[in-house]
Amino acid sequence: MQHASPQILIGVDGGGTSCRVALAVDGERFDCRRGPANVSTDFAGAVATVLAALADAADSAGLTMGDIARATAHVGLAGVMSPAIASRVAAELPVGRVCVTDDRPTTVAGALGDADGAVAAIGTGSFLGRQVAGRITGLGGWGFYIGDQAAGAWLMRRAFEELMLAVDGLAEMTPFAGALLAEHGNDPGAVVQFSLRSRPVDYARLAVRIVDAAEAGDPLATRLMTEGAAYIRRGLDRLGWTPAEPLCLTGGLGPAYGRWLGLASIPPRGTALDGALILAARLRAREEDGA
Repeated sequence: MQHASPQILIGVDGGGTSCRVALAVDGERFDCRRGPANVSTDFAGAVATVLAALADAADSAGLTMGDIARATAHVGLAGVMSPAIASRVAAELPVGRVCVTDDRPTTVAGALGDADGAVAAIGTGSFLGRQVAGRITGLGGWGFYIGDQAAGAWLMRRAFEELMLAVDGLAEMTPFAGALLAEHGNDPGAVVQFSLRSRPVDYARLAVRIVDAAEAGDPLATRLMTEGAAYIRRGLDRLGWTPAEPLCLTGGLGPAYGRWLGLASIPPRGTALDGALILAARLRAREEDGA
């Protein structure tokens, strides 16, 4: 008696820290993890990492790469910023049906599951997304130098900008601004040197202090949190979100904006890896409906 081929779904969540793969075979899930997979910083290395992670997952599930070729996959990778890059990645993957995106759709799908609603993912960087009847739209996520408003790196860069205006007598030297200056020996030149050598993550790891200072009533910190919240609210309005829908504030700083937005938030239902599997299942359903 011939057995039916297993139904295989694959979800991939790859970023600057790690690449995670979830493989579901007839409902049983196998997870594995490899190193970084950011196609904007190392395309070949990212693809090699994804391939290795796929092989690990197949081995864990007792499958061959031939089985993987019959799978349906959604691959969410950092650095996939255009259809051309997505197509390049897809061409390198030995998967029968595959959709490649950045990690924004997978984050939204993971946070909301099948529910309608919106997600404001605010960490080192930021983006906003909305899901309606399984369709995901989004905005933001353009990176530290030209985007990522409201995010941790953005908040602290703005704080240092306002500090230097205060040094020049063009803004108020609030207690929070004064504390930043004191930490650099009350030397504006040392602040400049910090800014020249710092990466987004260096700014972002300090951002929780803005939240604390704003909660304590510092005028500068309060203004920056208000600016960030205003951006999030404009983005939600642009996406068509209404308060009748769920809102998930996620990421390291997302929940901190609840007070400044005056909006209730739900916790995320799952991770971006969960979201990748959800989107793989939707891709397979669309293919079957169109067959």
